[in-house]
Amino acid sequence: MRWPPRRALITGGSSGIGAALAIELAAAGCEPLLVGRDADRLGALARRTGGRPLRADLTVRDELARVADAAAGVELLINNAGAGWHGPLGAMTAGQISDLVALNLTAPMELTRAAMPELSHRGGQVAFVSSIAAVGVHHEAAYAATKAGLRAFADSIRAEGVPVTTVLPGAVRTGFFDRRGAYTRRFPRPIPPEQVARVLLTAIERETPEVFVPSWLGLASRVRGALPGTFRLLARRFG
Repeated sequence: MRWPPRRALITGGSSGIGAALAIELAAAGCEPLLVGRDADRLGALARRTGGRPLRADLTVRDELARVADAAAGVELLINNAGAGWHGPLGAMTAGQISDLVALNLTAPMELTRAAMPELSHRGGQVAFVSSIAAVGVHHEAAYAATKAGLRAFADSIRAEGVPVTTVLPGAVRTGFFDRRGAYTRRFPRPIPPEQVARVLLTAIERETPEVFVPSWLGLASRVRGALPGTFRLLARRFG
């Protein structure tokens, strides 16, 4: 894929990491297609970036299908939309689990499936915003499972002829925590969404398979793979 791409679809494009990605891509000469649920924010960001707003709730089947149709015409698909949930698993309702899986995992899978043939034909790329929670986090079982599933999905489709990049950020200063609940851990310290956007776009340009933000968080993944017992002991102690 030439850089920058001419058209990119960004889910969760009205704020946070998605908005930062749109601004960076627009500055490089790309036309972003911004997908989100907040029509006012989407419109304001579209005017700022020269992009196109597409209001949609990715947990609604018909609206997801409409976004999937739009994804078929882009050179870069960035699956960024996501939500969190914090607390004991038993406190979640079946509906909350279903909605979390639908947004964080099913929607990216469906959009990628729809876009893959055209991305392959155009020499395009696909990217996923996962999370360091993919290694497993106390009181975030369902959320961590969706992000681990997203990481595994990315790894699995990497051999299908389209470059795939996954970013695994730590805590990011966005409205995510307004909805999920306040971030109370002492580390990792929250980072700005612009930092995640820059790292991800550089990784996409270089066709890097996976990046962590900040980079030292990759140690947690390596310890989990090489020393799972040690990882579990540390996780119990530090949450």
